[in-house]
Amino acid sequence: MRKEKHSRKTNETDISVQMNVDGSGVSEIDTGIDFFNHMLDQLAKHSLIDLKIKAKGDINIDYHHTVEDVGICLGETLNKCVGDKKGIHRFASVLLPMDDALIQIAIDFSGRPYLFWDVNFPTSKVGNFDTELFSEFFRSFTMNACINLHIKLIHGINSHHIGEAIFKGVAQSLKNALSIDPRKSKIIPSTKGSL
Repeated sequence: MRKEKHSRKTNETDISVQMNVDGSGVSEIDTGIDFFNHMLDQLAKHSLIDLKIKAKGDINIDYHHTVEDVGICLGETLNKCVGDKKGIHRFASVLLPMDDALIQIAIDFSGRPYLFWDVNFPTSKVGNFDTELFSEFFRSFTMNACINLHIKLIHGINSHHIGEAIFKGVAQSLKNALSIDPRKSKIIPSTKGSL
């Protein structure tokens, strides 16, 4: 099974992640930021990745360091979990609706990190969560997971729906890209022979 534990500690945050890529979507999330917990629960539930995340950060200042560092730690953990990537589908894409919001996601476990972000939120906050933190999270996650991730808002008028649709869409793409193709379970999905 593709399972890992990983932690990251700085003067600003102290984060631990436990991940099982071949799980059932069970999550235990505590970042100190309720809305962020909700988004990470969505990521686990819809990817079928079991996630346990404990984060302590300087949220008395703002949420930036905690959100960014959780993205870093989560990406590093996922990169460790997938290893040499033998047998995975590698690519996945999804068009995901949530009420008024429609999000397009494409992912490639290429080993070459790149985030394309084309999302404009209609508001600057969802509750007390800055919407600019969505891109910060996915940027740090993408760079440290060493994946190519494209996220595009097709349309949407509610910032909560847009943000949640992004997390659900990324989750679905992770699930599909990381699933094992039994026809190539011992093959790295690249003509180069490595990813």
